Amino acid sequence: MDATTPAQGRKAGAKEWLGLTVLALPTLVMSVDVTVLYLALPHLGADLQPSANQTLWIIDIFGFLLAGFLITMGTLGDRIGRRRLLMIGGAGFAVASLVAAYANSAEMLIAARALLGFFGATLMPSTLSLISNMFADSKQRAQAVAIWAACVSSGIAIGPPIGGLLLESFWWGSVFLLAVPVMVLLLVAAPFLLPEYKSPSAHKLDLVSVGLSLASVIPVIWSVKELAEDGLHALPLAVLVAGLLLGVLFVRRQKRLTEPLLDVGLFRNSEFSATLLMLLVGVGVVGGVYLFISQYLQLIKDQGPMEAGLWMLPSAFVMMVTAAASPALVRWVRPGFLVGGGLAISATGYFMLLGVGADDGLSALVIAMIVLFSGLGPVFALGTDLVLGTAPPERSGSAAAMSETAMEFGISLGIALLGSIGAAVYRNNMEDAVPDGLPPEAAEAAVETLPGAIAVAADAPPEVGAPLAERAFAFFMDGFHASAVVCGITVGLFALVSFVLLRNARTKAQIDAEAPKTDDETRDEPAPAAAR
Repeated sequence: MDATTPAQGRKAGAKEWLGLTVLALPTLVMSVDVTVLYLALPHLGADLQPSANQTLWIIDIFGFLLAGFLITMGTLGDRIGRRRLLMIGGAGFAVASLVAAYANSAEMLIAARALLGFFGATLMPSTLSLISNMFADSKQRAQAVAIWAACVSSGIAIGPPIGGLLLESFWWGSVFLLAVPVMVLLLVAAPFLLPEYKSPSAHKLDLVSVGLSLASVIPVIWSVKELAEDGLHALPLAVLVAGLLLGVLFVRRQKRLTEPLLDVGLFRNSEFSATLLMLLVGVGVVGGVYLFISQYLQLIKDQGPMEAGLWMLPSAFVMMVTAAASPALVRWVRPGFLVGGGLAISATGYFMLLGVGADDGLSALVIAMIVLFSGLGPVFALGTDLVLGTAPPERSGSAAAMSETAMEFGISLGIALLGSIGAAVYRNNMEDAVPDGLPPEAAEAAVETLPGAIAVAADAPPEVGAPLAERAFAFFMDGFHASAVVCGITVGLFALVSFVLLRNARTKAQIDAEAPKTDDETRDEPAPAAAR
């Protein structure tokens, strides 16, 4: 730690709070990047014509690479300097955003999104760790972390409305250009407002562990997608088994290393494991639901991107309100109960989506979304703080990296699994419902995706196109409802887990508030009235 790191207990000043703003902006942009692409899917689908599988990869390869490299980049930042890594990541993210904006094929866009995930992994751990260095006072640090968490939740919530606003006036690539000016601002301001930090005890990066972690995750996700798309086949099953075996080897290696890439010993604590799973599932499944809702509004309700984004805005606003209120509510309600109650409310919202039909008005969808997202606010606001509170203080760095990994990986996993479920339901039903007389290429396009079916129906004679579109809408809703049921059951079960296993868990802010004060903190407090 260098001289720019504040002494224990010293109050942060204007420079630190301005530095927090610099750290909050890339965090916000990173979260927006998770969901901003949803409303652009019909537009880039018409331009690049990706398959259903490629569409899922375009969306979630970002999150998988981000989650896969988060812990690695946290270790690298300790070695080369967290501010330096942050600036390297900001420059790389800006360049990758330009490549994504002007991609001319599905494969090029997937590659650009992968680069965005890689460079994004350098940003997230650096922002949170620098906050810990800049804010030594426990109360100020809790406030700064709460602002950081609010940026994460707000970015995910406002991504679709921002995407709709851009798409109303520009082409689909404009959603990626949003990050460029923010990263330029980061590169200009970081040297003046952010301290540098290198851990004096940073250990050597274990490249074998890095390789094993990626080699276990990516094959598993690929095989799940393939199995959902084409059913049981030897190749995806073999890849799935290979990925799981590599995962076992990764865990065994971490147990042997004196300085592991992933501290698997933390999972012996049931509260820590439950909190991490709650983040993985509670935050994760919302990504898949956003995917269906954005397509429902644009493809079935025939709304423009701006109008679709505005219909999503009430739920985004409600989630930001409940997230902002949650840190104060822990004074009266146990954090585990607050999170469990939020998950139970979200589960109710998922089941309410079953009342949304292709021919219905939008009121049922908006109400279900408001209920669903209002329950997610406590999960976003308290999740990371609960992870830190359930881990030993000397392992807080590893715990923070795992919480970020769980959120990012969960969102991408939710998109992959729920998107695959919806695509499988749609495809299986459509295979036997395509009208006779369509050319083979048109029939295949109609079976592959809903946008393909809509395009085929528009070019076909009315007596063929009308029933084709009607069946495609109905089968898409079947997939939507199947995914909503899976979400509702899963989130409801984890609500029970939170009530039982996290009933005594405390946030890091609560633990810090109860810790004995240092001499510096005591001197900073105002004297009692009698003394004055």
